[in-house]
Amino acid sequence: MNVSVENLAPCKKLIRVDFPADEVGATFNKITREFQKYANLPGFRPGKAPKHLVIRSYGDRIEQEVKRELIGSGYRDAIRDNDLHVVGEPDFEEIQFAKDMPFQFAVTVETAPDFELPEYKGLEAKREMRTVTEEDVEEALTVLQEKRATFQDVDRPVQEGDFVVVNYKGTCEAKPITEIAPNAARLEAAEGFWVRIASDQFIPGFTEQLVGAAAGESRSVSVDFQEDFAVKELVGKTGLFEVEVVQVKEQDLPEVDEAFANQYGADSVDQLREGILRDLEAELKSKIARNVRNQLLESLMSKVSCELPESVVDEETKNVVYNIVRENRNRGISKEVIDNQKDEIYSMAATSAKDRIKSAFIVGRIAAQENITATNEEINARIIELAHAYDIQPEKMAKQLKERNGISEIQEQIISSKVVDFLELHAKIEEVLPAD
Repeated sequence: MNVSVENLAPCKKLIRVDFPADEVGATFNKITREFQKYANLPGFRPGKAPKHLVIRSYGDRIEQEVKRELIGSGYRDAIRDNDLHVVGEPDFEEIQFAKDMPFQFAVTVETAPDFELPEYKGLEAKREMRTVTEEDVEEALTVLQEKRATFQDVDRPVQEGDFVVVNYKGTCEAKPITEIAPNAARLEAAEGFWVRIASDQFIPGFTEQLVGAAAGESRSVSVDFQEDFAVKELVGKTGLFEVEVVQVKEQDLPEVDEAFANQYGADSVDQLREGILRDLEAELKSKIARNVRNQLLESLMSKVSCELPESVVDEETKNVVYNIVRENRNRGISKEVIDNQKDEIYSMAATSAKDRIKSAFIVGRIAAQENITATNEEINARIIELAHAYDIQPEKMAKQLKERNGISEIQEQIISSKVVDFLELHAKIEEVLPAD
């Protein structure tokens, strides 16, 4: 068997495999003998039919089996002998095949990127020395109050912090907004629209111009669509809105007392505050840890420059796009707005996908270098965690994971986490004061 490997791109190779005629013939004879053992032809006992009759009856199947065996063994040997780390699915092409003739096939494969693994011990990172403050607890408590807030109509002009119910119609450059941005129907008109009078609400600069208006009053509101505005067709333009204030509402926050604490599962206000403090401390600890680990990975990735396999990046990009769209829909963002941002979403997803893939290859190389693996006990523990989270039996969860190749994903997640633990253990981490 002769093998040649041609570089088509940094992570793409064309492998050609040639079997000489005698090896093809030997494989034909071997497969034919195997068919003879079980052939059931009229007039002959099983396994006793003559070779030429077996070939006549099973010729197509024998030929397919010969090709399958030669391609399988040739591909495996070529990958092993040339130390190729294939990713994705290989693309086979049969070039020539006939009995007692040389057999040639080609296969295009994508491979893991080739790069020099940098020094990964002693990476530098900064860990912020943050603590949860009483102010943090008060802010979290206010959020809980707002979840139980009620709203009262008030007979006075709009003030900062009020909620107003409005009807509005918007134009841009003296045209309906949808003529400029077809997917921005929500910006063009709405009735019974609730908005809080605060600078970060709705369109920047919109709500401040309603301060001082009373219920039943109409106002013309002019806004400039800034560079970071979600609807790109409107960026740099000015919008004009005719707004009718229908109702002015004042938010009424519940008193923080024992009854309020009970609503959140606490016996007293002190116990509620203690619970908030514990949650905030756990969240802060996790956030600081993630920040350190991200610094280590970013530092490591900055030391490696390599091309990435296109099919792997494309597949991961699709996954990232799907997740972004799903998260946006869960946040209540309309399909029209999402469609309008599809180019930006894809660009962001592609960048994220490349970073993820690059990180995965580097982490995988470190895992192999340091013999970092995932044990069966660790995999089983993760399956039990997932089963508990989804409230199903661990056996059922394991079955579902196996059906969609989820066990290997769990294995990769565990190994990746252990590699980052290893990097952190051997890192040079400086304790610093908060930047703000």
